[in-house]
Amino acid sequence: MYGGRRLAVVVPAYNEDLLIGRALDQVPRYVDQIHVVDDASTDRTAARVAGRGEARIHLHRHSTNRGAGAAIVTGYRAALAEGAELVAVMAGDAQMDPRDLPALLDALLEGAEAAAGAGYAKGNRFAWRGPESFPAARFLGGAACSWLTRWVCATPPLFDSQSGYTAITRAALQRLDLASLWPRFGYPNDLISALTVAGVPIRDVPVRPVYGAERSGITCKVVLLDLPRVLRRCARRRRTGRTGGAVECTSAS
Repeated sequence: MYGGRRLAVVVPAYNEDLLIGRALDQVPRYVDQIHVVDDASTDRTAARVAGRGEARIHLHRHSTNRGAGAAIVTGYRAALAEGAELVAVMAGDAQMDPRDLPALLDALLEGAEAAAGAGYAKGNRFAWRGPESFPAARFLGGAACSWLTRWVCATPPLFDSQSGYTAITRAALQRLDLASLWPRFGYPNDLISALTVAGVPIRDVPVRPVYGAERSGITCKVVLLDLPRVLRRCARRRRTGRTGGAVECTSAS
């Protein structure tokens, strides 16, 4: 538990045979549940998770690859079903430093009374002032995506929209149409849009940029095809005030 709240961590994973063990080792002991969602990996990711034999780890498997966003939604649903009150996301590639998790959770707990228990906190690697470095190409791409998201979604001044290190309250999750969220690249932008329309307060929290042996499946083609589609959805959601919407994504990320 954290701050007297039941805490779950969702771990989306796709072909993370080499890193999933390290990612799970990094999840703090105060986390009550760990929901690993294997998005139809073709390697030994699921076997490595199943072989750990840890009671708090729950393995969920997609029969087909549906995207990181869809994996996170599967984890959110499982966490809600198990009674979690706070839910964080720590990816299976060990990119999320566990030392930053308390800051994300505290951002929710500090505003819980004023926001009636609702809130979403997201990592902001741009704001980190430590020695860890942010690769220049990723910095420029992330900055461009953040600017477009703020402009299209009319969000507060948020940065690093593509950060996957997040935490959300149960109340905030229950205000979303989870089934309608974009499942692949662009999921963070779509989620920010849905939260903004739903009136859920969002907080930026400085977190360490961590890069190492992980592999990125995001290509220029994916960005150029998927991001404009997601931003059009966000603009439509802003106009209509509806948090849901059909998901028509077919491309892979």
